[in-house]
Amino acid sequence: MKIIETLRRQNRTLLEMQAGMVFFGIVCQILGALLIGNRWNYAASLWFGVAFAVAGSIHMCRTLDRALRQGGDAAGIVTRGYLFRYGIVAAVLIVISVTETMNPLVFFLGYMSLKVTAYLQPITHKLCNLFFHETDPVPEPIEEEPKAQEG
Repeated sequence: MKIIETLRRQNRTLLEMQAGMVFFGIVCQILGALLIGNRWNYAASLWFGVAFAVAGSIHMCRTLDRALRQGGDAAGIVTRGYLFRYGIVAAVLIVISVTETMNPLVFFLGYMSLKVTAYLQPITHKLCNLFFHETDPVPEPIEEEPKAQEG
């Protein structure tokens, strides 16, 4: 039960994103196992891309937290974080392409799990709520204060 308690303390949105990335990786792995000839290279490239996406999501979360604490220079902090993440991915893609150790397109497919996760988030949110035995609060309308009469 320590694992569940640790997961509860983690940022829920980040956990849901990472669960979506792993799910997307599993789906791509199953499809790749059926369609691709060189399965080991495909699997290594895919899961390396998914691992990079997980690391990118952690960096994105920390960058956003830091930007929200700063206030005034938030846009600059977010932009620098974005450029850093994509600079690293571009460098890794170049190294993979030059050395031919992995398939750069499959690596990029794994990294794109970061984007696919945004669309899977409502599903992973519901699954996490089931896993943790939680429900979302029901939104209620806010009562407006009566306006003061002029005159």
